[in-house]
Amino acid sequence: MKKTLIIIVLAGMFVWAVYDLVSSTDDTDMANDTDFTVEENTSGSNSADENGNVNSFGLQIGKKAPDFELETLEGKRVALSDYRGQRVMLNFWASWCPPCRAEMPDMQKFYENKDVEILAVNLTTSETSRSDVPEFVDEFELTFPILMDENNNVATAYQIHPIPTSYMIDSEGRIQYKALGAMNYEQMVQEFEKME
Repeated sequence: MKKTLIIIVLAGMFVWAVYDLVSSTDDTDMANDTDFTVEENTSGSNSADENGNVNSFGLQIGKKAPDFELETLEGKRVALSDYRGQRVMLNFWASWCPPCRAEMPDMQKFYENKDVEILAVNLTTSETSRSDVPEFVDEFELTFPILMDENNNVATAYQIHPIPTSYMIDSEGRIQYKALGAMNYEQMVQEFEKME
């Protein structure tokens, strides 16, 4: 039993070290990338909407979630702002991540049972191979959109550490909850029911 626990802990530390090494990108790589755009400033600055009301964007609870656009696994361009008016679970994950694997069946159940949109952002640069992603999706029979963060720019903008990390975003685009680590079905439902 002790040997198994030690092996699990060491494997987890190794996986984290590999992820941390792979996810480290310098700012010049981000500046040259054209597959990703952030529409809003993630520093928490303000802007005005069409009615002159001030909107506060950022990663904190109560702030509007920064917009972005990525391609789905099928090649369709999707923006977070496409889902305004709907409640969204924004999840960051990788196929090699054990907590991500544990969370996915509950996410699929949540997607099927509640009026929620799930945007699952894959940290593609951390994958051994891009083909691991569709294999993972098939294995877990996932039907919600899988977005490919090919250069980890969205994960960087959202300051993702650790994975999985999830944001629950209300119908007005405001962050209502942030989960560091895997969520179970009951937690998802509980946070969903708190949102407008």
